[in-house]
Amino acid sequence: MQTSEIVLVGGSGKTGGRIIKRLEGRGITIRPASRSSARPFDWEDRSTWRGALEGASSAYVAFQPDLAVAWAAEAVAALAKVAVECGLEHIVLLSGRGEEGAQRSEAALIASGIDTTILRASWFCQNFSEGAFVEQIRAGRLQLPAGDIGEPFIDADDIADAAVAALTDPGHRNKTYELTGPRALSFPEAVGEIAAAAGRPIEYEQVSMADFTSGLADAGLPQGLIDLLEELFGQVLDGRNSGTTGGVAEILGRPATDFSEYARRTAATGTWKA
Repeated sequence: MQTSEIVLVGGSGKTGGRIIKRLEGRGITIRPASRSSARPFDWEDRSTWRGALEGASSAYVAFQPDLAVAWAAEAVAALAKVAVECGLEHIVLLSGRGEEGAQRSEAALIASGIDTTILRASWFCQNFSEGAFVEQIRAGRLQLPAGDIGEPFIDADDIADAAVAALTDPGHRNKTYELTGPRALSFPEAVGEIAAAAGRPIEYEQVSMADFTSGLADAGLPQGLIDLLEELFGQVLDGRNSGTTGGVAEILGRPATDFSEYARRTAATGTWKA
């Protein structure tokens, strides 16, 4: 059982915060590593890496902005080298399902020789409640460049549980888990389930990619995020990830959370009230 200090690179994200709560609940010492943490970590300032990692035994790594970006694999390889030099024994990497760039980063991490656990995931359920879509959901209409392609949305709580298992049980080292929900839904179907759970009408409208990206620009989103969303909708959401996997059950010994359960749970918090 893991008891030494664990570094969370990306500890302020959707998965990181959940992992911190779970590890703290077990009495495990954790060290969030971000630009604003006590020991700052910045992917674009490599002088911060060693100070953030020294003294830890393992790390959870969620790359920002996304492993799909061109420089991600080289950065992950460089981070792994520093981790080995600092004495870390194990890295859990949050990877992208169906993303070629993510697979290059996985290969770079494994080539470093450090023990690894790869957690592959794609679209989070929480994109509808904690991410870029929540304001449109509250306004009653979500407009995206996605049609009838199914996506087995994964609950971020399942990812957090899987990460904690990987960080605390050596039996998960040097393994790869593909994490999905138990069924695939199209974006219109997902919005329909959210509307039913919220008890109010919420419409879905498919728009062109050009209209989508121009709307993001008008809303003030940075160009890097716009480019990333364009790639995710234009390439990754092409049906390659529509199939479900047993990864959650394999690592946790229980079924993955269904989208309807996520929707009911989230609606009860009032997040989607108009």
